This record gives sequence, C-alpha cells and structure tokens, in this order.
Amino acid sequence: MAPKFRGTHHQKVDGKGRVSVPATFRRVIEQGDPAWSEGQRPNFIIVYGLKYQKRLDCFTIRAMEEIDRNIDQLPPGSRTRKRLERIYHAHSQEAQIDEDGRIILSQGLRDKLELIPDEKARFMGMNDHFQIWKNETYDIVFAEDEDDEDEDLGPDYDPRILYAKTETEPQDP
Repeated sequence: MAPKFRGTHHQKVDGKGRVSVPATFRRVIEQGDPAWSEGQRPNFIIVYGLKYQKRLDCFTIRAMEEIDRNIDQLPPGSRTRKRLERIYHAHSQEAQIDEDGRIILSQGLRDKLELIPDEKARFMGMNDHFQIWKNETYDIVFAEDEDDEDEDLGPDYDPRILYAKTETEPQDP
C-alpha cells in the first residue's frame, strides 16, 4: 500500500517563495517518485487548477501517473477529458524539493493563493495528495461547513459511520 499524506502543518513562506515541505510529506513524495534515490532531489506535481480554486493540489509522480491513466481511458476530444487535461496538465507544473527540504512557490502560485512574504501557508494531508492553502482562505471556505457538520455530534461520535453513507449518498461534484 502506498504511503499517505496525513496531518496539517503551518509553514512560513519567505519573500522569495521558499517554503519547507513537512518532513512526513517529503517521505511520501520520495516514495512516490520512481526516479528518486538517496541523495537525489524528489519530484512531484503541483496542480494549480481552475481560476476559482484558491489552493494548490500536490501529487506524487506515481499518483499523477494514475490520474493520467484515468484521463487516457476517456474518449479523445470528450468534454470531460478536455476539462481534466486542462486541470491536470495545462494548469500544473513540476516541482522539486531542494537539499534543505524546501520548494519554491513561483510568484504566480503565491499570487493565486494571495500569500504575502513571511506569511504561513497551511499544508494539509489529503490521503493521496496534499493541499497548500493560505490559512485565512481555508478558514473562510470551510469554517461554516465544519461547524455545521460537527454541531450535532456527541462526545462518543465515531466518524467511521460515514463509511456506510458513501454508498447511498451522491458523490460531491
């Protein structure tokens, strides 16, 4: 089983766009890069997506290969395939972790997140990928949703009950 991205980390982004990738995330990226070996710099893919998305989705090379296989199975020229190619190919870039465990977020990526120099970004493990958010944006986008979801839960609530709901509830868009 492939290692997973887990946890939430707050990392300072300096004026040049350098930010340290959490060590646990670096281990997953290394294992997900088939060309990586000890002493090498691991590679991964940053997907900046559509213009309304205010986050970055970061995938290992192997995870992106799986996405590519799924896209390749769609009919050439289909609307869905074109949309996915635009998101995952045209709106993405390769990234590499340096010897100090950092990446450089280009000015365009920092502008997308609306990050200012020396501000902290939120790195969030999302199983097969991780996301990078501006803290304030994440709080605005999800504050109401998380409060609503947790409102009726008691101290003995077990989130595994959600497993059963996934088969009967419609999938999120």
